Amino acid sequence: MRSEHEKMLAGELYDPMDAELVAARTRARDLCQALNATRETESEARRAILRELLGRGGESVWVQPPFFCDYGANIELGERVFFNFNCVVLDVCLVRIGDFTLFGPGVQILTPMHPLEAELRRRQEFGKPVEIGSDVWVGGGALILPGVRIGSRSVIGAGSVITRDVPKGVLAAGNPCRVIRSIAGER
Repeated sequence: MRSEHEKMLAGELYDPMDAELVAARTRARDLCQALNATRETESEARRAILRELLGRGGESVWVQPPFFCDYGANIELGERVFFNFNCVVLDVCLVRIGDFTLFGPGVQILTPMHPLEAELRRRQEFGKPVEIGSDVWVGGGALILPGVRIGSRSVIGAGSVITRDVPKGVLAAGNPCRVIRSIAGER
């Protein structure tokens, strides 16, 4: 029989109160608390915490605390990803982010979903992975919802709510977020 952790990562219904999952969230939240308590001059301590927290990318990510996540282990980052102040990544499913992608302050990346049926929602949840390409810039306060893919070299306007996929090389903004225009070849 599959563990609740395996079901969670597969995007199936799972019990979020499973002891293994509770322990994993506690570990991640303790690491986030330690990260958020560091001073600006403690770059080596921050790096060590990020290496322990993240599934991949702790060597070169730049996180400006405070930063919050559910598990950390389900976050895979490319080279030199930047999270500005107060970002949240709820990573019940895989969150994969490409090289040189930038997140403005207060960006939230959400993978959890909850059943519409109330009785089921009391006991179980599920998730959908999020994938963000390389060289993406996500403006402050944007919400990236479960299951979304954002193509490389795209720019997401501040405050946008991204409910569906965004192709590569475009400027997209709004609530719901929609493609405004291509930005191929622009500075």
